[in-house]
Amino acid sequence: MLDQKFIDFIHREYGVSFNNISLLEQAMTHSSYSNEHRELGIGDYERLEFLGDAVLEINISKYLFDHFPELPEGKLTRLRSDIVRTDSLARFSRIVGIDKYLQVGRGEEKNGARQRNTLLEDIFEAFNGALYLDQGNEAVINFLSQVVFPHIESGEFSENTDFKTKLQEKLQENGEIDIEYNILDEVGPDHDKKFVIELVVDGKSLSKGTGYSKKHAEQMAAKAALEQL
Repeated sequence: MLDQKFIDFIHREYGVSFNNISLLEQAMTHSSYSNEHRELGIGDYERLEFLGDAVLEINISKYLFDHFPELPEGKLTRLRSDIVRTDSLARFSRIVGIDKYLQVGRGEEKNGARQRNTLLEDIFEAFNGALYLDQGNEAVINFLSQVVFPHIESGEFSENTDFKTKLQEKLQENGEIDIEYNILDEVGPDHDKKFVIELVVDGKSLSKGTGYSKKHAEQMAAKAALEQL
């Protein structure tokens, strides 16, 4: 049965409380677990993943459409693709604690399924599909507003603000200049790690940036440099 700690955690942190707890349990269950525990009569996440994939796509698309009115269709599509790619959704799963509490069979446990990005991506989609069925789309939007949208707002997936390209164009107006982005540090727990990047120009440190991914941290370092210049 699904660990009560997870149920309490999502209620405390995100205000999510399922009316039909069996939907949540199904979303959090791999087929290997349901096969080992047939007496429990628990389905697996796969059908809910199918629904959740569509739920995420429409809500993230609507968010991008509303918040980036200046972006053309092609850039909106690339930005959405960055947000819903496997490693991004897997990280959101870890932030929510799905990796700790998803139900997998003994064999899959030994094979490291709990840390497999593709599975964590699927379960995150299934979770949103279950929430949609349980409480409707407004509940999904409220959840995404706490878990996903802040990362978009911070510029982590900043297709619209490519500070690195802007900086490179500015620095190289009068010729080639050596630009490097070096990792200084990684801070925080594995499920919510942040990277600290140093921007070095012609061998001299120019700025630093912190982000939820190396790409985001590099963008923040470039943004800081542009502000200095």
